[in-house]
Amino acid sequence: MTEPTESAVYELLNELGVAYQRVSHAPAATMEDCIKIDEQLGVEMCKNLFLCNRQKTAFYLLMMPADKEFRTKDLSRQINSARLSFAGAEWMQEFLGLQPGAVSVLGLMNDKDHRVQLLIDEDVLQKEFVGCHPCVNTASLKMTVRDLTEKFLLAVGHDPIMVTL
Repeated sequence: MTEPTESAVYELLNELGVAYQRVSHAPAATMEDCIKIDEQLGVEMCKNLFLCNRQKTAFYLLMMPADKEFRTKDLSRQINSARLSFAGAEWMQEFLGLQPGAVSVLGLMNDKDHRVQLLIDEDVLQKEFVGCHPCVNTASLKMTVRDLTEKFLLAVGHDPIMVTL
């Protein structure tokens, strides 16, 4: 049985003709929890970080390889935003309709006002497949990076900025 939020993801992906492989699992809130999922799907789950500037006027969703280290100053310099930090759960819920632990690029379908800028590490874009949660942390999906960028992101109107971490 899927939650309404999760069902909405599948409905949109099917409507867009995005092929995906799905696995159900126990709640996976950390990258360590995702190691077993990586093996099941045959793809490394992306690390997704929900960030904001100090003034809480600019919000970012960063997709990066799970094994890469995140350094705030490296990213801040690239996007000309000083003092990035993790955005609060209340903003995540308001803009993406997501709870902590379920952060996913697919949550951008809920960002109708385009308040969140997607940032994707170049290494993610160079892979054939991407792994992510379908807006809940009890399931995971594998889809092509091409379908993500050329179908899903195009449909939800979010142009990513490529970054190098």
